[in-house]
Amino acid sequence: MPSFDIVSKINMQEVVNAIDQSNREIISRFDFKDSKAKFELKDSAATLTAQNNFQLKQMLAILEAKCAKRGIDIRCLKVHDPQESLHEAKQLIDIKQGIDQDTAKKITKFIKDSGVKVQTSIQGEQIRVTGKKRDDLQVIITMLREQKLDIPLQYENFRD
Repeated sequence: MPSFDIVSKINMQEVVNAIDQSNREIISRFDFKDSKAKFELKDSAATLTAQNNFQLKQMLAILEAKCAKRGIDIRCLKVHDPQESLHEAKQLIDIKQGIDQDTAKKITKFIKDSGVKVQTSIQGEQIRVTGKKRDDLQVIITMLREQKLDIPLQYENFRD
């Protein structure tokens, strides 16, 4: 039976490259001169550090632009509220990978409500879709691409 997997993955090396490029751009920009603004990446979270909220907003725009140029969907960036103290402001950005249980249940419910004769099963952070016809699976992929979801989806491991 034909099947495929629905996953949400990003290339972490491209994220590292986007962070490095953003740091280089901040060093060379005149409005960030002597501001000690920087990007830091630890595990799957980036920390933006600047003198004030205005600079944090500019830094976030730079990071999103660099990620978009490198093919990283910016929907995978979960931006937290900035934390401001007397001399600096920080903002945490989580880099989301995988499909959480709530989103997986929404996707499987959407597929079942569509009326296409396929079976879905949640397997950890991915969803496996199987059906009797290859065309049914292609219809499901088309329908999911049209949906407005808060995470980027990829379709892989397509088998006949």
